[in-house]
Amino acid sequence: MMMNLLSIGSQGGWTVALVGYTIVFVALILLVIVFTNLPKLLQLNLRKKLVKEGKPCAEVDDLSVEGNVNAAIAMALHMHFNQLHDEESNIITIKKVTKNYSPWSSKIYGVNNQPR
Repeated sequence: MMMNLLSIGSQGGWTVALVGYTIVFVALILLVIVFTNLPKLLQLNLRKKLVKEGKPCAEVDDLSVEGNVNAAIAMALHMHFNQLHDEESNIITIKKVTKNYSPWSSKIYGVNNQPR
């Protein structure tokens, strides 16, 4: 009886690991499929909107943007949003604040005064 329970437990561990890895890889494959087909779906939607507006077919066919143009747009947006912050001097000043001694929270007075 005990040997049977031990063999089921070790087999269950392999099963859980195999199911876990399978779920992760299936999810990754689905994400790759979604991200590779998403630009195609967006272009299809944009083409439908442009055709409804009456744009010529020559403009509708050329909707892709090159990678270097995307990089330039991303860099311009990055620089624009980083300039919204205040400019600071990067000088840190530390002022030493002197405090008067206050024994109200000192533990030493409780240690030395033993009741008799």
